[in-house]
Amino acid sequence: MANFNGLGMNLGNLSLLSNAQSRSISPENFTGEKGEGGKATEGTGANCARELGRGWKISPSVEIEPDQEFVLADIKGSGAIQSMWFAGYVGRDFILRIYWDDQEIPSVECPLTDFFAYGWVDNSRDNTAQNEKTKFTQLNSIPVVVNPNNGLNCFWEMPFRKHAKVTLENKSQENKVIYYQINYTLTDVPENAAYFHAQFRRINPLKYKDDYTIIDNIKGKGHYVGTALLVGLNGAGKWWGEGEIKFFIDGDKEFPTICGTGTEDYFGGAYNWDVKGEYTTYSTPFMGMYQVIQPDGLYVSQQRFAMYRWHIMDPIRFEEDLKITIQDLGWRSEQRYLAREDDMASVAYWYQTLPTNPFPELPSRNEMEII
Repeated sequence: MANFNGLGMNLGNLSLLSNAQSRSISPENFTGEKGEGGKATEGTGANCARELGRGWKISPSVEIEPDQEFVLADIKGSGAIQSMWFAGYVGRDFILRIYWDDQEIPSVECPLTDFFAYGWVDNSRDNTAQNEKTKFTQLNSIPVVVNPNNGLNCFWEMPFRKHAKVTLENKSQENKVIYYQINYTLTDVPENAAYFHAQFRRINPLKYKDDYTIIDNIKGKGHYVGTALLVGLNGAGKWWGEGEIKFFIDGDKEFPTICGTGTEDYFGGAYNWDVKGEYTTYSTPFMGMYQVIQPDGLYVSQQRFAMYRWHIMDPIRFEEDLKITIQDLGWRSEQRYLAREDDMASVAYWYQTLPTNPFPELPSRNEMEII
């Protein structure tokens, strides 16, 4: 292990030395260069530090203007992003994009909160009255953690060989403030390391008897590592999660290679998550159904659910292509299945070789809005 490159960190290799170099980008060091942190003389904290001067939290955050795509990180060389943290405004009005090795199209394109499997956040978070209706829910997992109060943390390892660019676009009509820290290492990347990808989709309502497509048109060699799923029920009554997830691998057409047995089963639960007549939430290292939003008797009328499943110990490997669907299936009278028409949103996470196939166009701001 004399030539350990500092990637794939875990408890088993934490003591090993390497030649990897640690760097970090934030509003206090926009370039991540060595010895360049805390030098700001202007920024969002300048007035607060007016009696203390330079080096006292002058630039802890940035303000992004409407329709501006702000470059969070522009890294040249080879290495890997190893963790990211965001706070401030969190909602679907921020679109996160990541580009690898000078590609013109992104390999990650996703609303900021959904990227962290934390999608049920009202876009009017800055409005106190509205924010009171969206209670904070903690998410505890290995690659993604959401901590009080809306601290978004990511630990997916994201290697690159020549260049990495991370941007955040403000789709709202107001200036939005974001705090962020992107921690990365500069090091050699092995030939068999693939590139991280994530893609968001949303349909509301899903068309009757249509399968919901989590991902399709993936081309290349790689492995699928996770699903975040949001379901908002359009219509009350009876259990809604009978749908089977299906993985169509390397040329599968009508029938998949991998087929699940039900929505709650795929996310590691059983029997409707029903314990003593109530939905029971959980958040674990690799899977969770961590949030249930239920009617409040006044304005909140739609049941909503948030789930994640990380294929870290059991990645879904593909040589050429991959498509994943899940059914929106419930019950009706006389023990008959009901094809539902719910609000479905998801993020698919995977690693693959480049080039990245172009993603479908993101839904419009109105189509993404949580209403």
